[in-house]
Amino acid sequence: MKSLQNISPVDGRYKKYTEALAPYFSEYALSKYKVLMECEYLIALSETPGIKMRAFSGSEKALIRKLYNDFSLEDAQIINDIELKGYKNIKATNHDFKAIEYFLKEKLGKTSLKDSLEWIHFGLTSEDANNIAYGLMISESLKEVMIPALEKVIIEIKGLVRAGKDAPILARTHGQPASPTTFGKEFKVFEARLKSVFDKIKSQRVMSKLNGATGNYNALVAAFPKIDWIKFSRNFIGKLNKQRKTNLVVNLFTTQIESHDSYAELFNMVRRVNTILIDLDQDIWRYISDGWLGQKQVAGEIGSSTMPHKINPIFVENSEGNLGMANAMLDFFSMKLPISRLQRDLSDSTVLRNIGAAFGHCLIGYKYLGRQLERIVINKDKALADLDSHPEVIAEAIQTILRREGASMPYEKLKALTRGKEVALKDFQEFIDGLEISGEVKIELKKIRPENYLGLAKKLSKI
Repeated sequence: MKSLQNISPVDGRYKKYTEALAPYFSEYALSKYKVLMECEYLIALSETPGIKMRAFSGSEKALIRKLYNDFSLEDAQIINDIELKGYKNIKATNHDFKAIEYFLKEKLGKTSLKDSLEWIHFGLTSEDANNIAYGLMISESLKEVMIPALEKVIIEIKGLVRAGKDAPILARTHGQPASPTTFGKEFKVFEARLKSVFDKIKSQRVMSKLNGATGNYNALVAAFPKIDWIKFSRNFIGKLNKQRKTNLVVNLFTTQIESHDSYAELFNMVRRVNTILIDLDQDIWRYISDGWLGQKQVAGEIGSSTMPHKINPIFVENSEGNLGMANAMLDFFSMKLPISRLQRDLSDSTVLRNIGAAFGHCLIGYKYLGRQLERIVINKDKALADLDSHPEVIAEAIQTILRREGASMPYEKLKALTRGKEVALKDFQEFIDGLEISGEVKIELKKIRPENYLGLAKKLSKI
């Protein structure tokens, strides 16, 4: 019932499509990832020779990691309370990371680690932990949710390539009849376009930084000048990657914030994917409108509140709308996040919190498109009948062969025969009979039909 009061449909109406993202982009998840980063940083400090803190036992390290492995909604609420209204004897911080620090101190202060509390968040700025938390959230959500969802769409498209590899259809350029193609080849275009950018998304690295308040390791060097803090940063990020199977990489050259250039690269690639899928949504919509693609009926579903016969292509329409919403947000992220006044301003903070919403609209778009692809069937007879009703499309083939034979002004003659007119195959037969060419070439021309004038479309769909 509470979902009916949500402002955003991402967490309301469409929750069943987006709930897989909650472990990565909810407020609970953000707190959990921040705790994770701070816990691993504390352990990393304890394992670094030259830092004047005692080594932790194996059980103590397990205790620290338990704070994020067993992180609960109650824990997230405690952090929220510390930040906004206070908790026990802790006054409201009005600062999210100080709330994390106090939460950890409150939890570990009851254990054998109570002598090490001041090493929590040692020498860092909030953004050191924040950017690593977001890097993990983005990387893991891509691996576990977004990439598999997109892969399912690509698999469905491949199935349509196979199903339509030998199915001729009328092509349209500028909305007008054009040289025929096949369903298989046209879906192959989308498969190839998606694969090109999909492979890049899978290998995209997310830049992260661990270098203090203005990117120079100032506080850390002041405290321990003999420590190689650059090496420490690299080792820390590398260890996180190994533990979490993520794809973070150290950015050594930053201000207080990591520059988010890798975010912009990623968001632009996701936007490209979405644009390709919007193109596919619109083509499928038109094919359904023409009757070349049919839609499977589902018992109990209603297409129109007043027209009982209708099966509306609502899934591609919904997909198009959600992918458009996602692209508007992703485009803004790509323009906004790489910009920060001088060494730091806070305007990126609220924007970062909306990454999950953008990914949510993407996910809705992918899943709705997938549902539509599962329901469509190729109506080969209708597509072929419509193709045969436009014999004028073979004019291109005839004039090209006539050029090969050295005939005089073949383009102009075919233009006079066909442009702006309704023609039938018998009109082409009569035209061919009147040409001054060899009988062998006349036979060649008369064999051309819209359904066999396909070039290499069938072969291309099988590559």
